Amino acid sequence: MLSIKYLHENREEAIRRLAVKGFKGEQIIDELLGLDNDRRDSQRRLDENLAEQNKISKSIGLLMKEGKRDDAEVAKAQIASLKEGSKQMESRKKELEDRILNLIIQIPNLPADIVPEGTKAEDNVCVKEGGCMPHLTDECKLPHWEVVKNYDLIDFEVGVKITGAGFPLYKGYGARLQRALISFFLDSAREAGYLEVMPPYVVNEDSAYGTGQLPDKEGQMYHAQTDNLYLIPTAEVPVTNIFRDVILEEKSLPVCLTAYSACFRREAGSYGKDVRGLNRLHQFDKVEIVRVDKPEHSYTSLQEMVDYVQSLVDKLELPWRILRLCGGDMSFTSALTYDFEVFSAAQERWLEVSSVSNFESFQANRLKCRYRDTEGKVQVAHTLNGSALALPRIVAALLENNQTPEGIRIPKALVPYTGFDIIPLPKEPSPF
Repeated sequence: MLSIKYLHENREEAIRRLAVKGFKGEQIIDELLGLDNDRRDSQRRLDENLAEQNKISKSIGLLMKEGKRDDAEVAKAQIASLKEGSKQMESRKKELEDRILNLIIQIPNLPADIVPEGTKAEDNVCVKEGGCMPHLTDECKLPHWEVVKNYDLIDFEVGVKITGAGFPLYKGYGARLQRALISFFLDSAREAGYLEVMPPYVVNEDSAYGTGQLPDKEGQMYHAQTDNLYLIPTAEVPVTNIFRDVILEEKSLPVCLTAYSACFRREAGSYGKDVRGLNRLHQFDKVEIVRVDKPEHSYTSLQEMVDYVQSLVDKLELPWRILRLCGGDMSFTSALTYDFEVFSAAQERWLEVSSVSNFESFQANRLKCRYRDTEGKVQVAHTLNGSALALPRIVAALLENNQTPEGIRIPKALVPYTGFDIIPLPKEPSPF
């Protein structure tokens, strides 16, 4: 959430930067600033009213001592009138504050200065790439939805029967590969200095609001209406909310956490070949990294997170590229986002597997996540998060890029976790 103070002092700058995200901010900002001026005026008049009440209250005792009972009664009547006026002013101020909050939460975060202009994926900027492109023979160039059927790794149809489309059932080597990747990502994060936590998969409304999922992405979240709880779209939500209404000490920053979770996304309106198989799911597994840092160090933290995710895709022996997202392709809450994509040799296209973002103070303002500096002053923190990594498209790329006549080859870094270095064709079908 942006601050009113910033918008008062930097109106033109805010409008210009929001335009990079494709957000027309002039009207809503001007309405917001007008309401805030009214709120300030209401507060001034309320303060004056309360000061007058205090002044008259002090005079009543003196009047009574002097025997001026009639004058004291008149003063009491004035106080009663002033209290009624204060009550109306308080109500008006609260109404203005509610209207201000309703407007300000509709304004996205400002993009960083290096965010490129644009509205679509083609406007993103490739800043780095690496890894070796696989060369598959025609007989070993199947898309993953055919590979998993041939090797009996994932059953999409049984998932549909149990729940619905987008909820696959992993089995055998497929389930073991999932578990291996989760452990590999968690161990790698721990070795890189991240503290592992295991958060709830369901959050309340305050948590979803704090990280910016509400009200922006309400339609994309699964909502348990009876209890007014939400299934998490990512572990970012519960992990970042650890620091809601918390004041950290500067010496503890940056705080670095990692968590595995299942993730749940409705993904309404997602159809077509580009979302086939594992390319887009309603339930999937992901390991997340989250940082809370002081403002002057948050972009150093962002680069460290990007470098860390790069190390993971390198260890998985996948060809990758890093994109700096354009304004129109960024999330509501992000100030700067780098997407990681890996190349799928069978689908012959790039698949997004990670987003690493700096939210600056946007989430922290909502969360009231702060830190106390060395001089004892309380400051607003910066928050960051990244996928490290999301499993479905990683699995898709691993299965597609590592096809051989003998089976699916497992990258060396994963073998200690899988317990096997190749996935063979099944000798007999599974019982379901």
